[in-house]
Amino acid sequence: MESAIQKAALTKFGNDNNIEVITPLSSDLTTRGKITIQLEELLVAGNYDEAKLLLEPSQPVDIADAIGSLPLILQALAFRLLKKNEAIEVYEYLDPIVQQTLLDRLRSGEVLEIVEKMSPDDRVQLFDELPAKVVRKFLSALSPGERKVTAELLGYEPETAGRLMTTEFIDLKEMQTAEEALSIVRKRAAFTETIYSLYVTDKERHLTGILSLRDLVTADPGRPIGEVMTKDVVNIFTNTNQEDVARAIQRYDFLALPVVDKEKRLVGIVTVDDLIDVIEQEATRDIYAAGAVQLGDEDDYFQSGLFTIARRRILWLLILVLANGLTTKVIAMNDQILKEIVLLAAFIPLLIGTGGNVGAQSSTVVIRGLSTQKLKSLGAFKAVVKEAITGALLGILMMLVVFPFAWWQGEGPLIASAVGISLISITTLAATAGAILPLLFERMGLDPALMSSPFITTVTDIAGVFIYLSTANWLLNSSIL
Repeated sequence: MESAIQKAALTKFGNDNNIEVITPLSSDLTTRGKITIQLEELLVAGNYDEAKLLLEPSQPVDIADAIGSLPLILQALAFRLLKKNEAIEVYEYLDPIVQQTLLDRLRSGEVLEIVEKMSPDDRVQLFDELPAKVVRKFLSALSPGERKVTAELLGYEPETAGRLMTTEFIDLKEMQTAEEALSIVRKRAAFTETIYSLYVTDKERHLTGILSLRDLVTADPGRPIGEVMTKDVVNIFTNTNQEDVARAIQRYDFLALPVVDKEKRLVGIVTVDDLIDVIEQEATRDIYAAGAVQLGDEDDYFQSGLFTIARRRILWLLILVLANGLTTKVIAMNDQILKEIVLLAAFIPLLIGTGGNVGAQSSTVVIRGLSTQKLKSLGAFKAVVKEAITGALLGILMMLVVFPFAWWQGEGPLIASAVGISLISITTLAATAGAILPLLFERMGLDPALMSSPFITTVTDIAGVFIYLSTANWLLNSSIL
């Protein structure tokens, strides 16, 4: 039996054995790309019925991906082909920029219906991307119940559990029987975010326990919920940072986490699908910070103009340029020894490059340890000592290779000794600095990722040049060599 998608393809392209019939939107990137192209062709040709059949058997997230890849003038047209219930779900998966574009192109009634039926957490996420004037307009048009919920979520600080949570959950009472509770689940299942975790509250909505859907289904129908539930409940507060929420989800392998207010009243839940986006967002921020890219470049790089991209990167680069000026100053202060032994300058790039790389490695390890909280098991002091010893060991190993080469190039022990001593000193210093500086930033309440590789490289450049030239000057003026 032919699927709807096959019928659509055959209608347009015929039933020729030499023609590949494209299957529904799938996780296969090649296939999804072909579908997007086919969808665009159908829309341009005005074959709306076939385009509708192309989208029908597909997953909402894949439909959203296909619509987002279309030219702007076709996005609203494709979206209008979806059924109402399907359109709401697809809209929640769309990129924020595409969501805003559709808001501008759809009729007012269509927009209000979409916003009204969105999940509260997804609606708040959308409102965060819209101008305040537009948000106020939408809020006033929402039904009283949805307006109240949305206003409550917007009242919490950004990037907290309160801002991230949904109020669509099922709560039960201890005295309810398993049979009564199961009946409640059946009635409310269609209107809640998840039914796999069920929460138990008292009359004042204080969280008292939790049970899984499996526990409920397998329990004796007449048994009270209070005897089945687990009283030891892991929960988070509304003001908990979203990164800490993600860590808790990861630590306990939960599908959802209950969110309570200051009085321990259950006010919402955070689901794992929302946390996946948070984990991606936080990881992206750390990567950009480690590359000395200003925050705000995480999600809209491919939609941003060249000037905007350059503006977000120039700040750190200017700071690093000014800092590298100190390296120039150090070299200028030691110009006399460079004039006497010109070959010393040839080894400066090798030494400062090695120091920068070692420092970047150490900072990466420590920053990652802080992010996963695995550094706590070792301790900050031990971590610094470990990296310092590692840096010294790396310096010794590299010296065994560089020393003979420097002796041969310098035709004597002076340059070789200066390079060898400096290499060990620089790698030890770089590894120590790479470990200490992120820990210092964290203690100061700043993001350790800001202690980026370019910054540490700059610091080790300045120190490395100073150590190298000072060592060479000392050896030259002493009677050791």
